[in-house]
Amino acid sequence: MKNIEILAPVGGKEQLLAAVRSGADAVYFGASSFNARRNADNFTDEEFIGAVKYCRERGVKAYITLNTLMKESEKDELLNTVRLIAKSGADAVIIQDLGVLSLLKKCCPGIPVHASTQMACHNVSGARLLQSLGFSRIVLARELSIKEIKEIAEAVNTEIEAFVHGAHCMSASGMCYMSSFLGARSGNRGLCAQPCRLNFKYKKREYALSLKDMCLAESVGELIGAGVTSLKIEGRMKRPEYVAAAVTAYKNAVKGSTPDTKLLQSIFSRSGFTDGYAMGKRDLSMFGYRTKEDVVAANDVLSDVANTYRNENPLIPVTMDFYANENESSRLEISDGVNTVTVTGAVPEKAERVALNEEAAIKNLGKLGSTFYCADTIKCHIGEGIMLRASDINALRRDACDGLTRVRGEKPEYAFSIPSDKPRSFRMNEKRELRLMFERISSVPENITADKIILPLRELCKNTEFVKKYANVLAVSLPALIYSESEDRVKNDLKKLFSLGVKYALCDNIGAVEIAKNEGFTCLGGALLNILNSEASECLYNLGVRDITLSPEMSFREMKSVRTRAKTGFIAYGFMPLMHFRCCPLKGENGCGECKGRGEITDRMGEKFTVLCKERHYSVLYNTVPLYVGDKTLPDSDFVTLAFTTESPYEVRKITEAFNNKKALAGKKTAGLYERELL
Repeated sequence: MKNIEILAPVGGKEQLLAAVRSGADAVYFGASSFNARRNADNFTDEEFIGAVKYCRERGVKAYITLNTLMKESEKDELLNTVRLIAKSGADAVIIQDLGVLSLLKKCCPGIPVHASTQMACHNVSGARLLQSLGFSRIVLARELSIKEIKEIAEAVNTEIEAFVHGAHCMSASGMCYMSSFLGARSGNRGLCAQPCRLNFKYKKREYALSLKDMCLAESVGELIGAGVTSLKIEGRMKRPEYVAAAVTAYKNAVKGSTPDTKLLQSIFSRSGFTDGYAMGKRDLSMFGYRTKEDVVAANDVLSDVANTYRNENPLIPVTMDFYANENESSRLEISDGVNTVTVTGAVPEKAERVALNEEAAIKNLGKLGSTFYCADTIKCHIGEGIMLRASDINALRRDACDGLTRVRGEKPEYAFSIPSDKPRSFRMNEKRELRLMFERISSVPENITADKIILPLRELCKNTEFVKKYANVLAVSLPALIYSESEDRVKNDLKKLFSLGVKYALCDNIGAVEIAKNEGFTCLGGALLNILNSEASECLYNLGVRDITLSPEMSFREMKSVRTRAKTGFIAYGFMPLMHFRCCPLKGENGCGECKGRGEITDRMGEKFTVLCKERHYSVLYNTVPLYVGDKTLPDSDFVTLAFTTESPYEVRKITEAFNNKKALAGKKTAGLYERELL
């Protein structure tokens, strides 16, 4: 059977001790910046180096989270963080931002890279593209079923990592902007304020945006059979007892023993656990929130769990060869199977009464309780009639263990160099393009004028006469989420549109880029690709993406510093998508039932957020007020996009005219993050 890795979360020193001493095969944690849990304790630079070494000494791999988006102004800080990681000799880096990937390849090409779940890889096409970019491991989206995981794993040669325990984000990872737009604290920047855990209501149902934590301890065998090689536990903000209990449970599950899920639930849950995504049962049973009973349940078990990792556990088996002969320094060789260390000690004396025997020597050599070693075999080579004090044998053992630990902790640094930047020209069209994006053809005014008209794939496929009329300015927007159930259909629909003359495809996910490219389309990078820096834009340009809608989390000031060969633009109007759901909050007891594909979620202040269904494959939560900056001083760009959702043709025309004339819109609106600095 292949080696299955238990990967544990570490938010600070205590969690590190709990994870390693409980038997985790690997841990993941961040440096002081650029990690998706910036509010965790994390480590200072000195502590960080020590933490990686601590893991290496004990045979535990250390993966470093560099999995947030990088601003253009943060490149130097990012390089300093990579320099620190290179010095530590960590086993891999987990990243989300394609710009970070590009910089890593230039400055530290030797370190392995893992694709973060924040990259929202949820289909075969996305996995293949990530493999081609050099990722040695892909952390798959949490919304996948075991069947879908298997399909992806069989299609690529990279290692597959899957979350098996811990919190579920309500939104598809990397596609949530609620914390960002409502409070300027971005989940893509490691500062999610978790507003979804507040009491949002759908009709009479409370906590409509809060999912239970996942627990797949009883499905470990199926996951392994599906091709998963690393079982990942979520929870870098959780207490060490949680880490210890989860690692123990999943170690037992891998061994075939029954995991203690009752203990796991007592330590932390939200109204119990769910395996809904893994089993493909996305219904109301997945929803839950943290109750008073959940909090109290932990009180009776925390101290018992804490006692399991108070001291070092015997993780590393060693062999010992002990030599003691007259007139020679005593000698002990210790080996972990890879590294061998030899130390010498006191010279034995001639025995006056009781000579040293093998039983006594083994007794002292085997006293490894305060270390993380356990004696596999101990061989003794003892001359006749000699005596060696127990304290001398103990000193020999301690010196040998210390020497072996030093050797195990050593690892050459990765080669690191500051990349030499070639200045990029800032190319700009003389005329800024106006692009209009719609959800429905019924919203498109007659004889509307735009440089590009963007409509969803299925909407265009159902309206071929419209396609023929506007083919020269049309672009098809691919679904933001393309799961395996619809991947082939998307490809076939694209073939049909291409034959009708549509040549441009708006792609909001890395998998969509791969699909559109393979069908011959020129790719337009959508806002959900989360592009905040020049390096990421260039990476996409090299993949064939010829223009980029910069992230709506980016300020106008930051946009001015982007230098790339790709055309760049931004969304200037629209009800911005806050979340993308695979488990729709509008579901009823009988699933979609009589749902018309539209509903409203209400927050504690009575504000209503619209939810729109996307062909019953996923749904989207939109902000309560539209983004609009037509009356602002706009940065230079190649294009701007006005994004319409439920507006009528009359409203579309009115908004477009206001934008073209640099006029304000009546009613509530927001400039979003364009005039603020994202934390």
